[in-house]
Amino acid sequence: MSDRGFLFLFSLLMILGGLGTAAWLFISGQAGTVDGLFMLLTALLVAAVFGLYVKFMIGRAKEEVSKPAAQPAKAATPAASKPTPATVSQS
Repeated sequence: MSDRGFLFLFSLLMILGGLGTAAWLFISGQAGTVDGLFMLLTALLVAAVFGLYVKFMIGRAKEEVSKPAAQPAKAATPAASKPTPATVSQS
């Protein structure tokens, strides 16, 4: 599996984990306490950060797909590829 594929799946796991944790905090009633509120905000922040990363990753993949194929470079002429000799001036 490629690095991009692994990071995409890991990001989806983190998004689901953050949203699941936020839902659990609401269901169990812990979101009403000060500690629970900070845990809720942290879980939602983790989900938001990884969500933005997935959005960026999908946008980059769309750009690569819509980009036209690169044309092969033309060979340079032999005269143009030779460097000119340096001259040394004596004073």
